[in-house]
Amino acid sequence: MSEAKFRAVLFDLDGTLVDTAPDLVATLMALRARRGLPVLDSSLFRHHASRGALGLLEAGFVDQPEFQPSSLRAEFLDHYASNLWNSSRPFDGVENALAELAGMGFELGIVTNKPAFLTVPLLVQAGWSDLFGCVISGDTTARAKPHADPVLEACRRLALDPASCLFIGDDRRDVQAGRAAGVATAVAGWGYLAPGESADAWGADWQLSSPGDLLELLAEGILE
Repeated sequence: MSEAKFRAVLFDLDGTLVDTAPDLVATLMALRARRGLPVLDSSLFRHHASRGALGLLEAGFVDQPEFQPSSLRAEFLDHYASNLWNSSRPFDGVENALAELAGMGFELGIVTNKPAFLTVPLLVQAGWSDLFGCVISGDTTARAKPHADPVLEACRRLALDPASCLFIGDDRRDVQAGRAAGVATAVAGWGYLAPGESADAWGADWQLSSPGDLLELLAEGILE
């Protein structure tokens, strides 16, 4: 895909554009505290932040089998909704990269598994309400990532052929969804890969170590 000319860059949200782990993990610890359970080292759960509420709950209550993660999901989301911008911030270099891409004329979009009632206020807090040409949340389409549907919906809303789009995310599901949709894919290596985990087997077209890498690739003509 090195000769492809891209017209749009699609991004995952958590772990790609915004470091939301501090507030997600804080919510997890708040639910433990409500039940009189010890608050654990937050760094142990950071890499679960891309797994959504259920993934975090499964990890955070693995030592408490009497608590079913599915039964705690509504409480988790309610608490998180009121605390989603306490410590969350864009990753270093993200805002500059977005501004540069927009200035180059690229269409920008978001494809996240985060439900819309959380995605929209997060974008407002980040000051990005009008930055993206499309925002596809986890409940926008009938099936979320790793299915292709959300990525294809983003392409449809941007009126672009999938072959002209690049999708960047930090989770295997992002690459799976992108490949299934026929877009090029890149791994956000600054995101929430588990300790010791490698994205080499995911099948992405590129692996990026920082948001600035995308701009460097553009400058080198690799993505032009």
